[in-house]
Amino acid sequence: MVDDLFDIESGAADGEDGPVTVVLRVHVQPGAGRAAVSGRHGDALKVRVAAPPEGGKANEACARFLAQLFGVAPSRVSLVSGPASRSKRFRVAGVELGELRHLLEQAVSEGNAGPGRGVRPSGHR
Repeated sequence: MVDDLFDIESGAADGEDGPVTVVLRVHVQPGAGRAAVSGRHGDALKVRVAAPPEGGKANEACARFLAQLFGVAPSRVSLVSGPASRSKRFRVAGVELGELRHLLEQAVSEGNAGPGRGVRPSGHR
C-alpha cells in the first residue's frame, strides 16, 4: 500500500475516486545521474534528481519530475516544506486519487527492482 506516502488535503473522500489535492512526502537525492523514483525511504517516496542542491535547483527539478509522473501541469506541484532538507513535502493538486495510488504503487515497485532501475516519466522506463 502507498497510502502512507501522502495525505489527502482536499477533494474526494477516502475510498472515493476523483480529483484531489494531496501532500506527498518525498526524500530527494540530488546530483544523481538522472531523475527517477528509486523506491521508498520510510514513509516517503525516494526520488533521485540530476540537479544539484544549490539555489533550489533540486527542488525545482523534483517538482517538475512529480508533475510529469502524475500527469499534471507543473503549476499544480508546489513545495510545502523542507526547502533545505532531503525530506520534503510537495502539494500535488488535481490528480485523480485512483490514478495517484496506481502510479505510486508502480513507481515504488519498479524503483525497488534493483540497481539502475527506477521509474522515469514519459514512458522512459
